[in-house]
Amino acid sequence: MSPLNLAAHLGQDEFLAQVLHRRHRHVPRALTEPGRLITWDDVNTILATHRLEPPRFRLSADGEMLPAYRYTSPVTTRRHTVWQRLHPAELHARLAEGASLVIDAVDELHPAVGRAAMELEQWLRAGVQTNLYASWTAREGFGVHWDDHDVLVIQIDGAKRWKLYGPTRIAPMYKDTDEPEPPPRQPLTELVLFPGDLLYLPRGWWHSVAASEGEHSLHLTFGIQTSTGAQLLSWLAEDLRRHPVLREDLPLHAAAAQRADYLERLRKQVTAALEDPDVIGRYATINDASDVTRLRPSLPHLADLAADPDTRVRLTTARARIEPAADGTSVMFRACDHEWEMAREALPLLTQLISAVPHAVSLGELAAAAGFSVDAVAAAVSELMRGQAITVEGQG
Repeated sequence: MSPLNLAAHLGQDEFLAQVLHRRHRHVPRALTEPGRLITWDDVNTILATHRLEPPRFRLSADGEMLPAYRYTSPVTTRRHTVWQRLHPAELHARLAEGASLVIDAVDELHPAVGRAAMELEQWLRAGVQTNLYASWTAREGFGVHWDDHDVLVIQIDGAKRWKLYGPTRIAPMYKDTDEPEPPPRQPLTELVLFPGDLLYLPRGWWHSVAASEGEHSLHLTFGIQTSTGAQLLSWLAEDLRRHPVLREDLPLHAAAAQRADYLERLRKQVTAALEDPDVIGRYATINDASDVTRLRPSLPHLADLAADPDTRVRLTTARARIEPAADGTSVMFRACDHEWEMAREALPLLTQLISAVPHAVSLGELAAAAGFSVDAVAAAVSELMRGQAITVEGQG
């Protein structure tokens, strides 16, 4: 299945330079086939075949989560564990009364949504979690609220009205020193999303949503993880532990002059680090290389892949990095909290793996791109698989 090209629909480089983190963007009818992502049949199958406990799966109304007993019934297994079985008739009744249905992290449950999330991760170099929302009435499931992360909304079916009030605090955080001021009484704008519409909202934007157009609504919200100055400083504090001044005990019981001397030495070390023009780039590289949110096993393959040109593999992260090694004759490949130093001749192979994300590519295609034998490609890919960066997909 071809990529959704979400970056192109949103504006590619212009979006990154002028919209991201700054203002909302509505793109009507961007996707001609939103059902490629998920359908009502898919939702029904997920609910019927997964034991999803609250809050992973929940119903919400007026900003409150409904008790699970109102739409599930407990089942005790012969091993004396208890799980909540979904009661479809009660579920239908609660939804008809105005509750909204939510499934968190549906990207982990439905491959097409997972691929869309990886597409965004590769473009935005940030983690993405996708939640599913469905509602049937004008009753608001969550009231007027703001999120602590940017979101991209894709309307799948039906219609939903969004009231946007804008932010009342610059870049609010989940763990913050103050709460944002209440939103204005009247929204800045109102939008109705129809199937295929995209809506981007920066974090901190107050909004409310309701299926008030006389039909049901199904949409996906892609939550984009933040990378803030606070996170940069937290990483820098860890990185600078290689310097003795960061490891020294604080002079809690010393005279004022000794405390001042220590603070001056500490300031110089931190200032020098922040004056490095590539400090944000180094942080981004480490952040990308440590992404392990989409690991996937490769059963039945436990260690090595046979040299079968039809075997299809893909990266388990959209944020892998390739950089020249210090010696200039090799390259460093970083992914899934591992790194590999490879000969420069491996660059076409690694580039092909990255360009294929979020889809799989065969060992034969990799061999043709790199000019290697299938045996050599299978050996290299097996090494990456042992480091969790590769999964086998699309096996017979």
